[in-house]
Amino acid sequence: MPTIAYFGPQGTFTEQAALTYARTADTLVPVDTVPVALAAVRRGEADLACVPVENSVEGAVSATMDALAVDEPIVAIAEVVLPVRFSVLVRPGLTAADVRTVASHPHALAQVRGWLGEHLGQATQAAANSTAAAAVGVAEGEWDAAVTAPVAASHYPLDVLATGVADLDGAVTRFLLLRRPGELPAPTGSDRTSIVAITTAERTGVLAEMLTELALRGINLSRIESRPQKGRLGQYRFYLDFDGHVTEQRVGDALAALHRRCLELRFLGSYPKAEAGPPAVGATPGHTDADYAAADRWLSGVLGGRKA
Repeated sequence: MPTIAYFGPQGTFTEQAALTYARTADTLVPVDTVPVALAAVRRGEADLACVPVENSVEGAVSATMDALAVDEPIVAIAEVVLPVRFSVLVRPGLTAADVRTVASHPHALAQVRGWLGEHLGQATQAAANSTAAAAVGVAEGEWDAAVTAPVAASHYPLDVLATGVADLDGAVTRFLLLRRPGELPAPTGSDRTSIVAITTAERTGVLAEMLTELALRGINLSRIESRPQKGRLGQYRFYLDFDGHVTEQRVGDALAALHRRCLELRFLGSYPKAEAGPPAVGATPGHTDADYAAADRWLSGVLGGRKA
């Protein structure tokens, strides 16, 4: 029976994302942090890990970025995109006027800052390790209110003060389902490939060179993030997402070129895009697999002394 480790505790958006992907027979196991979820997969204690990777308001989740770039490689096989609308939970009997402290994960607090100012302006805000950890703290009397994922209301003995809370309509969070390397998901025609590239600042134009390798092959870059490589001044990790699947020749060719240019290149997976967001950009004329095959036949003819 497959096991999915997810960034818990119970009642987080990550649990909701895992439930969206999971089959009936799968077992969901909450863990304390993103690195612990990934370590469970690396050690074989879980078949999959579900972790947040990107929020449309607050950007990349640094804990996930850092954990994906170190230790044994693991690869994404799917992504889930969830709309982000929160519930505010309180201990039974409390009203908005009674709330003096409100807690949540810092990303969540940032996304409801306006609502809190209007409805709970008297409350002091406190950071928790996760939205669900805030609910636990409220249940234990540490805080008066918690900003949580809606699913938390089914796990904790708290009242729903408000639900559907969000300062920005359309906010979403993207989650990855990751496993140990193995057979890749088949290409669907609407896929995303993710990589981590380590470069050096000692050579001028190194980032431009990387991006040129993608552009020359008609590959659409959908996201790029940079983080310093800890303990190594002047070296950076670049996290790139782009449209396409590694089995496409243009994508495989680009990855081989990046491998030649980078100090280190880590493949994080090719997987179907979630439905939310802009559609994948397919291969442009001159960059399809058929175009590559035709070019290979032409070159073979030249090398074989046949008429070009």
